[in-house]
Amino acid sequence: MNSTAKFWLPLVAGAMALPAWAAGPLDGSIYGKVNLSVVDSDEGPGSDEYKLNSNASRLGVKGKSELKPDLYAIYKAEFEVCADDGICSGDSPFKQRNIMVGLKGSYGMVWAGNHDTPTKMAQNKVDLFNDLDGDLKVLLDGETRAKNMVAYTSPTINGFAASVAVMPGEDDANGNGGLADGVSYSLSYSSGDLYLAVAGDDDVKGQDLLRLVAQYQLQALQLGFIYQQNESAQDDGDVDEDGYFVSAAYKLDDITLKAQYGSVDSDSGDSDKQTLSIGADYKLASSTKLYGFYTANEDGSDDHDYLGVGMEHKF
Repeated sequence: MNSTAKFWLPLVAGAMALPAWAAGPLDGSIYGKVNLSVVDSDEGPGSDEYKLNSNASRLGVKGKSELKPDLYAIYKAEFEVCADDGICSGDSPFKQRNIMVGLKGSYGMVWAGNHDTPTKMAQNKVDLFNDLDGDLKVLLDGETRAKNMVAYTSPTINGFAASVAVMPGEDDANGNGGLADGVSYSLSYSSGDLYLAVAGDDDVKGQDLLRLVAQYQLQALQLGFIYQQNESAQDDGDVDEDGYFVSAAYKLDDITLKAQYGSVDSDSGDSDKQTLSIGADYKLASSTKLYGFYTANEDGSDDHDYLGVGMEHKF
C-alpha cells in the first residue's frame, strides 16, 4: 500500500463512521459530488482535442457539535477529487478546498481556515456554469480561496447579513506581517425572490476590488447580474479593470435552459476579456442531472471554444 493510501484510508473510514456517532449533541455528515464532462476543446490553432474533465468533483465532511445551549463548534473539511486522471496535485488524487473550524451562536459565527472569501461567496448562484469552462473566474478576479483567513459572519436580521475576513500577511520577508494585511467583506440582503449584495477586497492577492451582485427569481425565470471594479493594491501596479456579468435560466419541467455573458475592459487593451456560455440541464433526480454546453472565451487576442456534455451526481 502506498503512502497516499495509508494516509487517506483511516480518514475516509473515520468519516464514514460519522452517522453512527453523530447522535445526540453531535451532528456530522459526508457530502460531495462527481461531475464529469466530455469536452471538445479548441484553444487555438492546432489544439482541437477531446478531454474528460473532472470539474471540481469533491468529497467533504461537515457538521457541528453543541457545546452548550445556543453555542456550537462547527467544522468543514473538503477536498477536490480528480475523477478524470486521478491526479490533482503532484501524485495525489486529492486537493484541499474549503477547510474551516469555528464557533456559532445567536451572535453569528466566528471561524478560521483556508476558505472562499466573503467576496467570492457573495456571488450566490449568478454563475450558471460554475466549475465548467465558462466559470466566472475566467472573466473576473476575486474568485479567491484565501489562506490563513479569520472571519466573522453575522446572523441574518430583517434580510440583512454581513461577513468580514482578515488574512495575516505571513509571507512578509521581515516577519512583520499584520493581522489584517488582506481584508474581504460582504453585505447582502434577501427578501423573497430578490438577492442583493455588495462585496469587496482590500489587498487580497495584490488587488483592491468592489463587486455588486443582484439576482431575481421571476417564476420560472432566474436573472443574475454582477458589476465589478478592480485594480492593483500598489500604486505601481498594472491592473485597472471594470467588467460586468449577466446570466439567465429558464425552467421547463425537468429541463433548465441557461445562458450567460460577461465582459471586462482593461486600461491595457490587450487584456480585455469576454465569455459567452449557453447550455441546458436535464434533471434526472434531485441529486442527478445531465447537461450540455457551449462556451466561447476571449482573452486579449486568444479565442477558446468548448463544446461539452456531462453528468453531475451529488451525495
